[in-house]
Amino acid sequence: MLDGKKILITGGTGSFGKRYTQIILNNYSPKEIRIYSRDELKQYQMKIDYPVEKYPIKYFIGDVRDSGRLTRVIHSVDYVIHAAALKQVPTAEFNPYEAVKTNIIGAQNIIDASLENNVKKVIALSTDKACSPINLYGATKLASDKLFSAANHWQGSFKTSFSVVRYGNVVGSRGSVFPFFLSLKDSGIIPVTDTRMTRFSITLEEAVSFVNDCFRVMQGGEIFVPKIPSYRILDVVKAIAPKAKIEIIGIRPGEKIHEIMISQDDALNTLEYKKYFIIQPSQPWWDGKKYLSINKGKNVDDNFSYSSENNNEWLGINDLRALSKNVKKFS
Repeated sequence: MLDGKKILITGGTGSFGKRYTQIILNNYSPKEIRIYSRDELKQYQMKIDYPVEKYPIKYFIGDVRDSGRLTRVIHSVDYVIHAAALKQVPTAEFNPYEAVKTNIIGAQNIIDASLENNVKKVIALSTDKACSPINLYGATKLASDKLFSAANHWQGSFKTSFSVVRYGNVVGSRGSVFPFFLSLKDSGIIPVTDTRMTRFSITLEEAVSFVNDCFRVMQGGEIFVPKIPSYRILDVVKAIAPKAKIEIIGIRPGEKIHEIMISQDDALNTLEYKKYFIIQPSQPWWDGKKYLSINKGKNVDDNFSYSSENNNEWLGINDLRALSKNVKKFS
């Protein structure tokens, strides 16, 4: 699907963008990959691994807040992966309108530029925090999800399809718990916010593979949620630093004890497949019966929810220890 195509990755110098670029170059023959980000240092560092003289990559400095720049950079692109966002919960709480400008206005700029350039497909990366949000970051990503889903209303006059991929924190990515605990392993003390805390587990390789699978099957309007295992934070401590003392520091503002990717309120619009769920848009233009007849799947129960607490698949201490050994490779 990606052979001979032009792909744009916003936030392309982040953990996902770099790994996506690596996997695509190793497994496909894209005509061009465009890396769009606002950090020239990260672009410089990425160019060392992927120089333009050797790879079909172009690097563009820019911000998703800049609609004019986006329109130029997206010109002639076939596929867009929107990974750029302000993602730190405390940062968003302290700088609320900055998060709105990047995560919401930036999302609309991506939509407008993609429509104007007749991009084939756009996938926006979301977060579990967009489900029943309790912090500003989650609220801005929920608004972004709604924008991308509703953008398919324009398919009558435009060719572009928009979908969303929602998953939790990536194992080993910047800011995730694994590298944080590893950095404190030799200190003998590991801070834990709440002993009850659980999280979903997905690696960068799994995230990249899932995004490509969604590109293949997306119709436009869906929110894709992968079926992935859960783990307990205390088990991560036991896997990484079994002899360390645990210091309970209390849950942080805007943080949940358990990750939720599909709420019970979403159940009426959720379809289940072998490896993922789809949350259908609740829009007048969406034909749920037609979608179900074409893409199969089955409706979930009305009281269904998908939480890291009620998951059917769990990672044990040995699984988590194996993951921790590969964190440097993931980050």
